[in-house]
Amino acid sequence: MSEYYDNLETRSADERTAAQFEALRVQIEHVRQNTDTYAATLAGIDPASITDAEAFSLLPLTRKSELVELQQAKRPFGGYTANDVPLYSHVFASPGPIYEPGYAVDDFWRFARSLHAAGFRPGELVHNCYSYHFTPAGQMFDSGAKSLGCAVIPAGTGQTELQVQTVADLQPTGYVGTPSFLKIILDKADELGADISTIDKALVSGEALPPPLRDGFRERGIRVQQCYATADLGLIAYESSALEGLILDEGVYVEIVRPGSGDPVADGEVGEVVVTNLGREYPLIRFATGDLSAILPGTSPCGRTNRRIKGWLGRADQTAKVRGMFVRPEQVDQLLKRHPEIARARFVVDWVEQADVITLQCEVDDYDESLGAAIAESIRAICKVRGEVELVAPGSLPNDGKVIDDIRKYD
Repeated sequence: MSEYYDNLETRSADERTAAQFEALRVQIEHVRQNTDTYAATLAGIDPASITDAEAFSLLPLTRKSELVELQQAKRPFGGYTANDVPLYSHVFASPGPIYEPGYAVDDFWRFARSLHAAGFRPGELVHNCYSYHFTPAGQMFDSGAKSLGCAVIPAGTGQTELQVQTVADLQPTGYVGTPSFLKIILDKADELGADISTIDKALVSGEALPPPLRDGFRERGIRVQQCYATADLGLIAYESSALEGLILDEGVYVEIVRPGSGDPVADGEVGEVVVTNLGREYPLIRFATGDLSAILPGTSPCGRTNRRIKGWLGRADQTAKVRGMFVRPEQVDQLLKRHPEIARARFVVDWVEQADVITLQCEVDDYDESLGAAIAESIRAICKVRGEVELVAPGSLPNDGKVIDDIRKYD
C-alpha cells in the first residue's frame, strides 16, 4: 500500500488552497441554511466574499469556553448540529460538562488518515486503550481503524493484567491510547514474563510524549507517533514517519490567532489554534480550541504537503484575577486595537510587597512617554484596574503565545 492515505496529502499548495476556500464557501452557506446558531450569527455573511484567509478571519469565533452556557440554553449541542442530515447516533460527555455528537458516518472523526501515517494497515488487529465511556476517544480511534480495514480490541483503560493477557493471547500488531498507559502495559508484561512483542506500532495522544519515552519504545521495536485531536473536532493534525511537527488533517481548515482575538498571527508565532471543520454533520466554524501552537515553515520531508504545527504548546485561556477584577486576553486585544503603535503586548502580573502589580509590556518602535501615559489610561478604562506600562523594543517579548503572564508567588 502507498505511503500516503490518498492523493489529497501530496497535492500542491495552490490546489489545496483553492479547494479549501471553495469548501469553506460551501460550508458557510450550508451552516447558514441548516444550523440554528449560525443562521443567526452568520446571517449577514455572503459566502462568495470568502476568497482568502484575510476575508475568512473576519468571521466571528465560536469559543469552546462558551459551549457550556450555549448548550444549556439549547440542548444538547447549542444549535450547532446540522438539521439536513440524519440524527446523531451518540451523545458523549466531556468535563464542563460539554456534550459532543457522534454520527453513524464512516470515519466520522477522520482518524484513518493518522492511523495510516503511523503504519497501520488493513487486516491488522488494533488494541484500543482509550475509554469507551462518556468521552468519545475510544470511538474516535475505533471508527478510524475500522474504516482503514483493521479489527479492534475495545480494551479501554485499567485492568493492566487483563490488558497484558489479551495482547499475549490475541497478538495485535498496533496500540492506540496514551503513551503512559502503553509504558504501564509493557512494564506489567515484563513483570509477568508475558510476550507482547507483536505490538510494533502505536498512535498516541492525550498527553505529552517526551523524547526519552519515545526512545524507550523504539528500543523495544515499537514505532510510536502522535496525533492532536479534540472531542469537538476530531483529528486536527498528526505525525508522520519524519517526526517533524504535526501535519494538518485534510478535513479541517486551521488558523493560529492572537489569544483573545480572532486575528491570525504570522507563521512561526505562537497563538491559539482555531479550527473550521469541513464535515456536514457538526460543522463548527472558526472554533477556538483554547490550545496554543504555531505553524512550522515549509513542508514535511515525508512528502505530505499540508502545513504543519509544532504541537500542543499550552493553553490560550490566561485569565487572571487582579485586585478583585478579572483581566482577560480579550482586553489585551482591545488595547492593541486602541493603540496600533503596539506591535505585541502582554500583561505581567506579579505579587510585590503584599499587593498585586500589573504591568503591560508593549513592543513599540519609538519610546514615547506620552504614549505610555495614554496606554496606562486605556488600561484603567478597559480593565478597570491601574497598571504600569513598560515600552520595550520590537521582538523582545518571548514567542510563547502568552498575553497574560501570571508570575505571582505568595511566599
